[in-house]
Amino acid sequence: MPVLVLSMHDQFLCAERAIHAGTRGYIMKQEAMESVVIAIRQVLAGKVDLNDQVKDQILFNLADGNTGGGRSPMERLTDRELEVFCMIGKGFSTREIASTLHLSIKPIGTYREWIKETLNLKHANELVRHAVHREKTGKNPNGAPSR
Repeated sequence: MPVLVLSMHDQFLCAERAIHAGTRGYIMKQEAMESVVIAIRQVLAGKVDLNDQVKDQILFNLADGNTGGGRSPMERLTDRELEVFCMIGKGFSTREIASTLHLSIKPIGTYREWIKETLNLKHANELVRHAVHREKTGKNPNGAPSR
C-alpha cells in the first residue's frame, strides 16, 4: 500500500525513518494544499515524493558511502529509543512513559540506559538535559542540528 506521511516535523531524521519504514513520501503539513495534492498523486502513481532537502541529504549520504555505519548518535537510536528520548524531553516521568507506551517500568529503564550509551552520556541528568534541550530547540546541546 502506498503511504505518504503528512508531518509537522521538519527534520531529516523523521523523513529518513519514514522512508526506511516503507513510506513513499514525506511532506510537511504547512505545505500549500497544491503541493500535498501533487505528493498524493506522485505516491499513487508509484513514485517517491520528498522535498529537495531530504532528497539531497539522502543522495549525499549515499554518495559519501554513509549508509548507516557513520551515522550520528541520534540517527543510531532505534525508533523506540527515539520515542522514549522525546518523551523524556517533554518532561514525562519513567512511569508516565511506561504507561503511555503500554510497557512496564523496567523496559523504560533499559531504553534509558541504551540511549545514554548510544549518546555517550554518563548520568541520567545529562540524558534529561539533552532531551529537554533537543525538544525545545530541535538541536543537540552542542549546537549541532538534531537530524
